[in-house]
Amino acid sequence: MSISSQETPHSIFGYDFEGAAAKPYRVGPLESTYVTTRDGVRIALDVARPMGDGGNVKRDTILVMTRYWRGVKEGPPHEFATGLVPHGYAVVVGDVRGTGASFGVWPYHRSRAETLDFSEVLDWIVAQPWSTGRVVGYGLSYTANTADWMAERNHPALKGIIPRFADYDSYEDCFFPGGLPNLFVVQTWSDRVKELDRNVKILANGQRSPGVRPTGLDGEADLAAALRDHERAAPISEGFQQVKFKDDRPSTWGDSMLDWSTQEVADRISRSGTPTQNLAGWFDGGTAQGAIRRFLGQSNPMNVIIGPWNHGGDYAYDPLRAPGETILPTIATQHANDIRFADLCFNGQAAHEHGKILHYYTLGEGAWKSTRSWPPPAMHQRWHMASGSRLNSSPGEAGFDSLQVDPTAGDVETSRWATQIDCRQVDYGDRRRFDAAGLAYTGEPLTHDLEITGHPFVHLNVTSTRDDGAFLVFLEAVRSDGASLYLTEGQLRALHRKVWADSPFSALGPQHSYLRRDAEPLIPGEAAILTFTLHPISARVPAGYRLRVCLAGSDKTTFANVPVDGEPPILQFHRGPTGCYIDLPIIEP
Repeated sequence: MSISSQETPHSIFGYDFEGAAAKPYRVGPLESTYVTTRDGVRIALDVARPMGDGGNVKRDTILVMTRYWRGVKEGPPHEFATGLVPHGYAVVVGDVRGTGASFGVWPYHRSRAETLDFSEVLDWIVAQPWSTGRVVGYGLSYTANTADWMAERNHPALKGIIPRFADYDSYEDCFFPGGLPNLFVVQTWSDRVKELDRNVKILANGQRSPGVRPTGLDGEADLAAALRDHERAAPISEGFQQVKFKDDRPSTWGDSMLDWSTQEVADRISRSGTPTQNLAGWFDGGTAQGAIRRFLGQSNPMNVIIGPWNHGGDYAYDPLRAPGETILPTIATQHANDIRFADLCFNGQAAHEHGKILHYYTLGEGAWKSTRSWPPPAMHQRWHMASGSRLNSSPGEAGFDSLQVDPTAGDVETSRWATQIDCRQVDYGDRRRFDAAGLAYTGEPLTHDLEITGHPFVHLNVTSTRDDGAFLVFLEAVRSDGASLYLTEGQLRALHRKVWADSPFSALGPQHSYLRRDAEPLIPGEAAILTFTLHPISARVPAGYRLRVCLAGSDKTTFANVPVDGEPPILQFHRGPTGCYIDLPIIEP
């Protein structure tokens, strides 16, 4: 049930959008220590508390567990500590096992050894004389995912989590969307974290950092020993090269991506009852898709917020509004809301105040809306890919359009996928510059505003010369001047085309298991059906604009070519009563 068709930001988020003023605390001296875990591995922690606190001054604690170093040698505290301690919290930031100054080996994201450590870190915090025994897990990106796994541990001290821009299922939301290998993210991220494990970090100014912050009296000697541990881990890209299906178990990992998917432990997180505030972006990889699946798949009290953001929420992107227009909430007011939610968790009021609610921004309209169910009630409107490059309400005559896949064709370097590496601003520009690499179908000018909210999905009737392929679909809105503006996209590797009929997320549209047992290659020369959802979106397209759907078979900027060798596929997209179409979830005024 929708709470309201439109609400002001203040009424949705429940706090002053000018931002909460910082409490009058300064960050005190930083303390670094090791916590020894059940198997003897030592985890490096930094503790930051308000200036002037004695050893027995009780503070609620924010816990952050990072893969990207808790701090630089002789540098200031972690940015989350400098931002949160002034509000009266103790902040503990730790290097996860096998990273930073911690000992052990980091084989892949959130190995079981890594996530079990979180219970012991929580135990350590509770035992400190300055601790109230109440902790909230906090983080962005990797640290958001570690906050999720803190909730999986069901520790009595954990009173809430605030995962910002998390990958709920890393296979679908980041590394293999639609089953396509996201080579840009895989290789770039793998190279950068392996450099961190060699104690190398390039700072924002281009200079090399002095290395990770050592820990304790024997800091340099301990750090040297920890770095020797880190060298034993193979680059994670080596494991990804052995992954095609979710249940593949690379030799360098021993486990599959199912084993470190938050989505796969949703029931355990639900049993913890941990209140959760989750932020995601319509233009941040698959984080919006993950946020919606979290909302559907978990029973925890939760406040889910999906905005028009890049990875991290620093930049808003609304191609249907004037450039430069301020879109609330800004990053400062997002952080103010994080602080308010943390206080509610510490006071035991988060579950009562929020229950389970999802807030989302509608592009074009510039409005925030709230709902306690998803998807919102919508009428599915079908648009057919018809002859003459038209997008029609009727299928038209039978036929087909051919596409010779160009393996050199790419896309923007400021995409929803690229932002996951460095939180860069998203900008898709005018999509017409990529027309030569695909097929485009454009509708007539809209006679009235059209709100699309939910998961569009496509039905492709295709014939290929190869037994596998990459199928990319873009939904766009065309302005009166002809510029074509990105709204969302979807992709599917043909091998994964079998529809997962028993998916718990079937209400969102056709789903796929990505399991080896469900592989269904194409038969060259025979027509086949590929049906899949696009990433969710909420957009109010103005009257006079045209809708456009673009089909492509490659994006070398982001994804691996499929197939990787041999002649590129020649694709036939069939038209007519049994041909290709897109279904759009339309919200009636």
